Amino acid sequence: MKTPILRATSTNRRGAKPKLLSASVALVTGGTKGIGAATAIALAEEGADVAIVGRRLDGEAKETRRRIEALGRRCLLILADVGIGLEAARCVQETARELGPVDVLVHAAGGPVNGGLLDLAPEAWRSAFDVHVHAIFHLCRAAVPAMKQKKRGAIILISSAAGIRGIKTNVAYQAVKGALPQLARALAYEFADHNIRVNCVAPGVIRTAFHAAMPAQVKQNNLDNRIPLHREGTAEQVASLIRELVTNDYITGETVSVDGGLTMRIC
Repeated sequence: MKTPILRATSTNRRGAKPKLLSASVALVTGGTKGIGAATAIALAEEGADVAIVGRRLDGEAKETRRRIEALGRRCLLILADVGIGLEAARCVQETARELGPVDVLVHAAGGPVNGGLLDLAPEAWRSAFDVHVHAIFHLCRAAVPAMKQKKRGAIILISSAAGIRGIKTNVAYQAVKGALPQLARALAYEFADHNIRVNCVAPGVIRTAFHAAMPAQVKQNNLDNRIPLHREGTAEQVASLIRELVTNDYITGETVSVDGGLTMRIC
């Protein structure tokens, strides 16, 4: 009988809720701020030790580590650019050496890539694929062998509403985010026999630094006309969904939107 990725531990003497990720190790790329940081904290709340990867380990990264350690969990900060294949593999190796083999992999690294086809530099196009898509290839190749040995694993890819619906003059970002749902399905099918689940999350307009530079007029148009719930989401709401996809061991190959209804609109 296959071992579930997550098995609840018994409640403590006070009857506290069991931690579903006890004795698990999570690796979160882009985990120093925004959705990545909220996800790292959410996984720690469920009992996981967490490695956080970022290209800058500044005050935000240290604050995230402090919050995780305050929960009684270990936290490892890794300085790396996962858009470089060897760096991505090193993150997995360093996590295994310091915390243990990776059970949960969340790829939240990325960023905006603005520009239409005729405006975008070829280097920006290649860089977008390196960070958003190629990094997953290298991270998974490094992490999956240990998951296969343990017969358990959960991998979460962060797509976007932009990967489902079109956005003008944003060709590279749409392309890379549109690739992730299909990549999740391919990996989920490939590794299902090993009890390794792969899912994708597609956030909409989320209240993070990513959208902070959005012009006020565009933001108001989103709230008034594009988002049926007429409000932005939060990083914690996205992290809550990621936690559910990690802890529910009967979901795989899915792409779930958390966008206030943005992508369901037809007019």
